[in-house]
Amino acid sequence: MDPIADLDFFARLVTQGSLSALARELGVTPPAVSARLSQIERRLGVKLLNRTTRRLAMTHEGEVYLTTGSRLLEQVQELERIVSSSRDYPQGLLKVNATFGFGRRHIVPALSEFRHRYPEVEIQLELTDRPMNLAETAYDVGIRFGELPDQRVVGKRLALNRRFVCASPDYLNKHGLPKAPGDLRNHACIVLRENDTAYGTWHFTKGKRHELVKVHGVMSSNDGEATLRWAIDGHGVLVRSEWDVRTAIARGLLVQVLSDWSLPAADIYATYPERLNLSAKVRLFVEFLGEYLNRPVALDG
Repeated sequence: MDPIADLDFFARLVTQGSLSALARELGVTPPAVSARLSQIERRLGVKLLNRTTRRLAMTHEGEVYLTTGSRLLEQVQELERIVSSSRDYPQGLLKVNATFGFGRRHIVPALSEFRHRYPEVEIQLELTDRPMNLAETAYDVGIRFGELPDQRVVGKRLALNRRFVCASPDYLNKHGLPKAPGDLRNHACIVLRENDTAYGTWHFTKGKRHELVKVHGVMSSNDGEATLRWAIDGHGVLVRSEWDVRTAIARGLLVQVLSDWSLPAADIYATYPERLNLSAKVRLFVEFLGEYLNRPVALDG
């Protein structure tokens, strides 16, 4: 049973004026049209048309059905137009989730510029200490780092992001330069507690060599801004993503060490609940954010 389809069928039948005319339009036989009309009348329990060999005459119930139904059809068509247009032009509420530090420095200004470009989009930004489950929290886009947690999450990589080992010049002058990952066991280290990763365990790779180092965390926090501040203040060696320390390194506040070793990447991804039928606001924001984050000014901003 499809009441909207039945309304549309009845309106078209009245417009055509005869069973045979509608049958020609639909590419079916007149008996098929008659059978469809009878089925609708049985479902409604009333007679809609008085049929003769020459003409169709609406009953009172038929006139009510057509008059009210025509308004409903117009509303349905307008609703479909509005919903479909959201795939072509961004509008409506865009809900974004990002982590505190990266969100403040990069996503906040990106959303500001995005809304200047698309003023019919409303923005709701939620900053949290860890990524949210988008399907459970009804957010449109989430920004996260590193490999996606499972294959059910749909994501697009926005930018490359390496992890650096670094310390302040003052700290290195006092305690020496670590030349191999194992040397970090004898250094004061600053540890970021994030997600469910092993606390204070750093993974290094160099070609086919792998080294796992359990460091001594003299200071630790679940907030990346706090650990970055402590490293700049000379309290120890820190592992942070390139995006977090790039400016501090460029200004000489931090020095990268062990640069010939690699740590697990922290590439930046946009995640969203569905791959197909993305609305224009989500599709264009993800494309915009990829462009925004790869501008030279965004890297050092």
